[in-house]
Amino acid sequence: MTRMIMAAVLAFALWASAHADVTMKQTSTGKGLGMSGTTTSTTYIKGLKMRVDGELGKKSSTTIFDVENQKMYVLDAKKKEAEAWNMAAISQELSQAVSVDGMKASVKPNGQKKAIAGHDTDGYDMEIVVPATVGGAGGMQVTIQLTGVTWMAKGAPGSAEYAAFYSGAAEKGWIFSDPRAAKGSPGQAKAMAQMHAEFAKIGGVPYESNWDIKPQAEGMMGSLMSKMGGLSMNSITDSVETGSVADDLFQVPADYKLIEKQ
Repeated sequence: MTRMIMAAVLAFALWASAHADVTMKQTSTGKGLGMSGTTTSTTYIKGLKMRVDGELGKKSSTTIFDVENQKMYVLDAKKKEAEAWNMAAISQELSQAVSVDGMKASVKPNGQKKAIAGHDTDGYDMEIVVPATVGGAGGMQVTIQLTGVTWMAKGAPGSAEYAAFYSGAAEKGWIFSDPRAAKGSPGQAKAMAQMHAEFAKIGGVPYESNWDIKPQAEGMMGSLMSKMGGLSMNSITDSVETGSVADDLFQVPADYKLIEKQ
């Protein structure tokens, strides 16, 4: 469950800039399956590269995303190791479990307004439905439903860069979850990726988001999923700064052992 929450937080913490560097700090709280946790994160963006440093309780994580080269690096500071994931292969694998043609996405203004971190934001209701297969070809058919509300700050620093990044990532079929969590829950991973793609279309920055992901299925498995519940997340942007970010933040340290993952 810790990995699932961290994966969801990473998906929410992502920030990008095609023309300027951005540093963003967020606080996110996730709960589900009888567990909960609050994560603080700092995200550094330079072009189509991004680094997310997160803290969940006593656990810390560092992930580097290289969207252009389709690589994700998960760093372990204690072991001085870095897992290198081929995200093009991961996306291809997930495409076999998720029907893109069957996805439905809706993000509509709801008339709500809220001041967050010194910015005036507008509320949007969102709903994303993703049909998926669990357990490989011929596996169980599951429908993943993501619903919630987000407050967007149009014209805020980073708006254009945010839209450019996520539009580019969507074209490559990029997903932002931990690959192991994504393989286990392909529908959830695709739903979160699609959520950010829809945000990019609005042309603003999400300063606060509240959403729930619930799996639905038929028969006994559907009944079990209903009892287990889904995953809920609240994410708030605490601050955003624009300014130069060092190149080496987006590189695996030279003294780290690189481990290729599939």
